[in-house]
Amino acid sequence: MAVLRLSRSTRFSRSWLAFGAGAAALAVAGVLAGPAIMAQIEGDRGIAPIASTGDFEVSGIEVNVSGTSAADARAKGWQEAEKLAWQKLWKTNGLGGGTAPALDAGTLDAMVAAVVVEQEQIGPHRYIARLGVTFDRARTGGYLGMHGQVARSAPLLIIPVLYEGGVASVYETRTPWQRAWAEFHTGESAIDYVRPNGGGADSLLLTEGQLSRRSRNWWRLVLDEFGAADVIMPIARLTREFPGGPIHGTFTARHGPDNRFIGQFELTAPSDEQLPLMLADAVHRLDALYTGALQQGQLAPDPSLNMAPQFDAKLINQILDSLGPVQQTAPGVAAQPGAPAAGGAATAAPAATVTVQVATADAAALDAGMAAVRGVAGVQGVATSSVAMGGTSVLRVTYSGDLDALAAALRAQGWKVTTGANALSIRK
Repeated sequence: MAVLRLSRSTRFSRSWLAFGAGAAALAVAGVLAGPAIMAQIEGDRGIAPIASTGDFEVSGIEVNVSGTSAADARAKGWQEAEKLAWQKLWKTNGLGGGTAPALDAGTLDAMVAAVVVEQEQIGPHRYIARLGVTFDRARTGGYLGMHGQVARSAPLLIIPVLYEGGVASVYETRTPWQRAWAEFHTGESAIDYVRPNGGGADSLLLTEGQLSRRSRNWWRLVLDEFGAADVIMPIARLTREFPGGPIHGTFTARHGPDNRFIGQFELTAPSDEQLPLMLADAVHRLDALYTGALQQGQLAPDPSLNMAPQFDAKLINQILDSLGPVQQTAPGVAAQPGAPAAGGAATAAPAATVTVQVATADAAALDAGMAAVRGVAGVQGVATSSVAMGGTSVLRVTYSGDLDALAAALRAQGWKVTTGANALSIRK
């Protein structure tokens, strides 16, 4: 009589086959019973962008120092990082370039607002680290010869698209490309970035398919949702040689509803551990591309996105002339049907909601902006939609009048005003 013997591997595979068949049967039964379906906007997604204060940030400073103790070595490492960061900041932002002026340790320490530890190794007598140094803009700007404010762009909505492994993603999941833009300090940039956090309905509105849309009506709805005047699309394409090996990135800067090309470059990260540094470097380079495009006039808001009705002044005058002189109505006598209003007075313009973005370095700047808007004739109400100290706050203004008149009134008060579609951006 023959006996069938199963090896351990055969039993293992058959048991898993039986388990898989049972799981499939349960899945089919669950579908027939009507399972709970997770909504597309649910799940763990979205990275809140950091508040940008306009301070100068220098990252990637490498230090390797020794000391009498671990604490002494770390203190010396931070002092060395401040000196190296000051040299690097001067080369990129100083008036004359070259070597930075020598500053004593006390002056440098007073200029530094924060030291960011990117990576560190601490030994009994040695400190090896990669640090970032943030310089206070108010205290450092005088040494760099920077006075006043730099002209900035109109509010630009950013859609960071990542292509990796044949899949395109924006805010559907948390990606390293989204994180790199969320951690970028936008305060020292000439570009006024509008950075969604990627949560809620952002994953539905802002997708890779949005780049191929040309409908101005749809774009206007999306831009109004985020209080932006136009859109930019920084695109990253990542390819890996092998798991854990070098990562090649191709980065492209695009702009506008017509997906216009601005510039492109390539970078390589030796490993997954170096990928965040490569992406951070790519963000700074893309910001430089967009800043250059702004200086060349290539980032002006697309006029086709402005849905405000255009009036022909000559046609209006012709219609008024054809009506003839305005008939006056005696006091206490009702006007006849179809007759013009008494005295030819025009009907007041209906009130509309206007979005006003205010650069708010502190609470006093927000109060000053709200007071300036309230002081304009025709403004019926001002409410805050969002408050960002050190960034840009958004006001919801009820105004009966022309948007250009509101902008002119604010300019008369000394504000720098950028006009968008049913939106203004003001700063001192």
